[in-house]
Amino acid sequence: MLPSATPSARSVVGVAGDLFAALRGESEVLPRAESVVLVVIDGLGAISLRGHAGHARALTSGMAKKDVAHSVFPSTTAAALTSIVTGVWPGEHGLVGYRVLDPSRDVLVNQLSGWETDGIDPLTWQAAPTIFERAGSRGHRSFAVGFAGYAHSGFTKATLRGAEFVPATTAASRIEAAYELARAHPGSLVYCYLPEVDKAGHKYGIASGEWVAALEDVDAALSARVPTGVGVVVTSDHGMVDVAPNRQMVLEEEHVAGIRHIGGEPRMLHVYLEPETDLAAMTARWRADLERVADVLTREEAVRHGLFGPTVTDAAASRMGDMLAIARGAWAVYDGTAADQRSRGMVGQHGAMTPEERQVPLIKLGAFGR
Repeated sequence: MLPSATPSARSVVGVAGDLFAALRGESEVLPRAESVVLVVIDGLGAISLRGHAGHARALTSGMAKKDVAHSVFPSTTAAALTSIVTGVWPGEHGLVGYRVLDPSRDVLVNQLSGWETDGIDPLTWQAAPTIFERAGSRGHRSFAVGFAGYAHSGFTKATLRGAEFVPATTAASRIEAAYELARAHPGSLVYCYLPEVDKAGHKYGIASGEWVAALEDVDAALSARVPTGVGVVVTSDHGMVDVAPNRQMVLEEEHVAGIRHIGGEPRMLHVYLEPETDLAAMTARWRADLERVADVLTREEAVRHGLFGPTVTDAAASRMGDMLAIARGAWAVYDGTAADQRSRGMVGQHGAMTPEERQVPLIKLGAFGR
């Protein structure tokens, strides 16, 4: 049985819209603010944050049990960040995984870092309006604060359209810049991206000293005083789990026979079959062989159960695998190719549906604080 959020659970999909509404005094969940800041700490799950509360006192000191939201499926950066800043589910904005099929060319494309190398047009591949474009149409300035290297990337063009990019190096300098922009420009919407925790988790795992150090640095940055009248929401795109070497399953030759492409990522595979392959037979074989490791669904089942959201466009559906393999517990599934095997050194992983991956913090500071 696949775990899922209850219909009443708060979703990250609505967070940016609530912030924008708070600028106009129209939000049902946030008080009015002169300017708003959305801080996204990549890779920080609510469960791991609470488990390390002693290392994140600024974040957790006023964090109540209800200060959580659910990320989208798949719980991966490309899908979830896009949902946060567009306010729509992956089935609508179309970024339905890490690597997915471009059906017009029959090639896999990387939706996080492969926009330029894989030849994806960010203006057409991700066509949903961003919260920054919506704000601009109502006369509000928007800013996005992040690493300078992200300023002109394809993913930035796809997801941060309408915002003026402001580069800053450290987590502390990014928070400082975001707060100053919000103070200096009343009525503005400011987005601030902090990837340090995610990077440490992938390389060392969330049980590592390096991950704790990254969390402490981010927490220290967020201990800065919020300017008067500025409302801040701190959230994340997803959490993660540590995958031990003995929980890494490598597909055998018989598993990949009849398969044209394997995309996604080790905790959520998009599996694309050859035209002549029997989908029912392949699904039955994978379900039997991966019974303890992953839940295997067809695309039609995933769409019918609303995994990608209530609306799925034809474009989004065409990018999904004929089958999905969603890892259980702390497992990961690899296809055995040389490129895929190199990623087996990644300790912290995400993409599936566990609470550790899908429950994220939703913390209010400044004018939004208690």
